[in-house]
Amino acid sequence: MSALLEVEDLRVAFDTPAGVVEAVRGLSFTLGRERLGIVGESGSGKTMTGRAILRLVQPPGRVSARRLAFDGQELLTLPERRLRALRGRRLAMVMQDPKYSLNPVMSVGRQLTEGLRRRERLSRAEARRRALAMLEAVQIRDPERVYRAFPHELSGGMGQRVMIAMMLIPEPDLLIADEPTSALDVTVEAEVLKILDGLVRERGLGLIFISHDLPLVSRFCDRVLVMYAGRVVEELKAAELERARHPYTRGLLRCLPRVGGPRGDLATLTRDPAWAEQGAE
Repeated sequence: MSALLEVEDLRVAFDTPAGVVEAVRGLSFTLGRERLGIVGESGSGKTMTGRAILRLVQPPGRVSARRLAFDGQELLTLPERRLRALRGRRLAMVMQDPKYSLNPVMSVGRQLTEGLRRRERLSRAEARRRALAMLEAVQIRDPERVYRAFPHELSGGMGQRVMIAMMLIPEPDLLIADEPTSALDVTVEAEVLKILDGLVRERGLGLIFISHDLPLVSRFCDRVLVMYAGRVVEELKAAELERARHPYTRGLLRCLPRVGGPRGDLATLTRDPAWAEQGAE
């Protein structure tokens, strides 16, 4: 499988009054046209990894890498104009919280169609048709109403579906999905995962799926990276997640509640400072 994305020694650092804080430290992986899950606790560097790939980390953050290449193009040295041509059309990211990602003073329809009309020179009517079709695809029952609505008029789950629709309309080659189903009920979640799965299988989409939901990742993804304190501590096939060997991954799995299992206190995770300095197993 040819690599769509190559990441070697990716680092994201922030200058703070207390010194330099590294949010991502020496991350390396390749992504083909597959579903790659990234899991770990809040603060482990999952979201920052996605933002760094799209060069969305703002000062005082600093991003460096030996290699950060998409389809053979080095992203860190790519001129901003060429990078902007890739974002949206070939590279996209579904942000975790639509409240902070959707423009509050623009209607949903305008936000869905603005990129299409600029990039693909579509007519207003054709852009509207494609936007409404994608709203239907993510299980929005009244797409016409949502198309005319403003973000504050939507529930959290509906806003999340709008964000997913916005990123999927241009049919990108690489999609980074940051907790894309966290605000969705199980029925809509299943439909959204079906759409993403179809894009991977039929169009060869490369998908980075960032999540806290280990059972979901084990069912949906092909491979999994487990992150702790900015590093990958374990990489394994998603179907083998239950057989993980690293004590951090094992600890995360033990903390999951089991339906029908024995009652009592949930397990807690005991961390070893050495994990932050070890590479992937």
